[in-house]
Amino acid sequence: MGNKNKTISFRVNEDTFDALRDIAEERDLSLSAVFRDYVDSLVAHDGQVRVVPENQPESVDGEEFPPKVEVPKSFVREHERLELEAEHLRDQLEEHKKYIDHLREQVESEGDVEEVIHLEELDGDDDEEPYQLG
Repeated sequence: MGNKNKTISFRVNEDTFDALRDIAEERDLSLSAVFRDYVDSLVAHDGQVRVVPENQPESVDGEEFPPKVEVPKSFVREHERLELEAEHLRDQLEEHKKYIDHLREQVESEGDVEEVIHLEELDGDDDEEPYQLG
């Protein structure tokens, strides 16, 4: 069986409901999407989620909130190199697509071909004059 969605019900007072609806409207989300995001965060962080106002970040145990992670320069350089390589490959792909389109246009425009030789016909009689290509 597949992954089935389940329904969770919340009971909140009217003021809280209005505040949640305002948050949803502010973020251009449905109210259920706000709850889904919260539940997903709660599950992803093993129940260790704390709501902190955006304009008043608090420090947790003397640490800055939100926490910052240092990334080695080699990782950043490798990431930048891979981004440049991906961009280069996208450019090459676009050039190849244009070339294929150009070749297709040439084939379609050359509808009045002088003579078409099918390879099966080359195995014909030995007394026939040989074909010359070129």
